[in-house]
Amino acid sequence: SVASVASVASVASAASAASTNNANNAVVRRGDLLVPRAAIASGSGGEGGDPSSAAAAGSTAGDAGILGKLTSFVRGVTNSETRKTLVLGVLFAGWYSANIVFNIFNKQVLVAHPFPLTSTLAQFAVGSVLVLAMWGSGAHKPPAAMDAKALLPILPLAVVHTLGNVLTNVSLGKVAVSFTHTVKAMEPLFSVVLSSMFLGDVPSAAVVLTLVPIIGGVAMASMTELSFNWTGFLAAMGSNLTFQLRNVMSKKRMRAGGPGGAAGVSEEAAIGNINLFSIITLMSLVLTIPLAIAVEGVKFTPAAIAASGADPALIIHRVVMAGFCFHAYQQFSYMILERVSPVTHSVGNCVKRVVVIVSAVIFFQNPVAPLNAAGTALALAGVYAYTRVKKSEEVAAKAAKAAAAVKAAQRTISMDEGDKGKDKRE
Repeated sequence: SVASVASVASVASAASAASTNNANNAVVRRGDLLVPRAAIASGSGGEGGDPSSAAAAGSTAGDAGILGKLTSFVRGVTNSETRKTLVLGVLFAGWYSANIVFNIFNKQVLVAHPFPLTSTLAQFAVGSVLVLAMWGSGAHKPPAAMDAKALLPILPLAVVHTLGNVLTNVSLGKVAVSFTHTVKAMEPLFSVVLSSMFLGDVPSAAVVLTLVPIIGGVAMASMTELSFNWTGFLAAMGSNLTFQLRNVMSKKRMRAGGPGGAAGVSEEAAIGNINLFSIITLMSLVLTIPLAIAVEGVKFTPAAIAASGADPALIIHRVVMAGFCFHAYQQFSYMILERVSPVTHSVGNCVKRVVVIVSAVIFFQNPVAPLNAAGTALALAGVYAYTRVKKSEEVAAKAAKAAAAVKAAQRTISMDEGDKGKDKRE
């Protein structure tokens, strides 16, 4: 009847008004806070709004407002992206600090007890103990496969890793720490040359131009370096060659196929960067033991240390500290590499070299001629320019690849539509 319809309409109207009134006065939960819906409508606590504004809108006054702001601050700090940034900052700080301490202790050991092979052996021994402790404690899961098939492809990397660290210690024992790291700034030159020889990568003109200040800067620093000698210089150059050869070998194996035989799979991808470094450390220890004994003899006993005129307890303490920091800074480096691009890692490595050089000059009070300082600065500026150019080329290559993929997809869609139209006409 008409009366019934009117009654239903009246009830619906009243329910609608009540619903609207409740919606206007309702509150919604934002984390641990209850925020008025009106505040959300005004933009103070909505999706993408400022959390602190939402806290202010949800709090009545006094302590509630302070608590809301504190809650918002804590939530901001524990935000996923913020947490990642903080972790990355801690890793970079650890990478730089461990590298500085390693270079200081290692130089002190090599001056008092000049046996670079024995020092390298001790560093690998300390690192191996840390690796086994890491796996045994469950701090990091060991590789699933540790058989000959998985380990043999890593052996060449361990060989060049061992040789590179031995040559670095030879250089550090013969010349100033700052000069060794200045010479090691020439790594990009070796990377370009070896990549061209073994991978067929042709460097761009911009990349080649960045090598000019690197070469010129190292030449300037070498001519004015007070601690210069050919053994130290050539050992540092040799370490550049071996470490960059290791990188090229990894790239070549990744392109051809990794341990599992699949193209595009490297050792890093197969077992992880940290486990790869751990296995290399253990292999390097095994490789260095016979080499150190054959070349230098057994020189790490307290009697041998005392015979060289050094304090055994002090040397052993410094060797352990150097070995710990040696392993730690390389572990930090691999952990950073898992979180950032290789180019970003290279930029960080460039900055690390600057920090190490400055720290070594300050700690050891090495006299630095103005031309020497200018050469070092020029070389490091060239390294930075090199990393920036490589990054821009990487971004351009990715953009071109993405554009090509889009065009290929569009062609496929066009062909499919053409085939459908043809089928309909038939």
